[in-house]
Amino acid sequence: MEKIVEQALLYDFYGELLTEHQRRIYEDVVLNDYSLSEVAEVLGISRQGVHDNVKRCHKILKDYEGKLHLVAKFESVKHKVNEIHQLTKDCEALDKKELADRVEAISHEILEEL
Repeated sequence: MEKIVEQALLYDFYGELLTEHQRRIYEDVVLNDYSLSEVAEVLGISRQGVHDNVKRCHKILKDYEGKLHLVAKFESVKHKVNEIHQLTKDCEALDKKELADRVEAISHEILEEL
């Protein structure tokens, strides 16, 4: 997974668990692409302080993912829904029983993950 996408997904799922100060810095640097200097100047802290905060936030978000696996579950369900979508496009080539069996199996996997 591309680093930016990974960071955005982690933030989407776990960002509310950060403090307001951590969220602001992480959003500005990672999501809004401000430089460390720009954020440091606005907040009145050092560039190193901003850098350390971003690294700490990323570690916190990764730790939450390591325990809860919400991003991994989301990616898995997304993949399976895409698979179902592709099956519906291919339904003319498959017989109805085979299609129904495959859709049922995939939907069962999704429900098991949730």
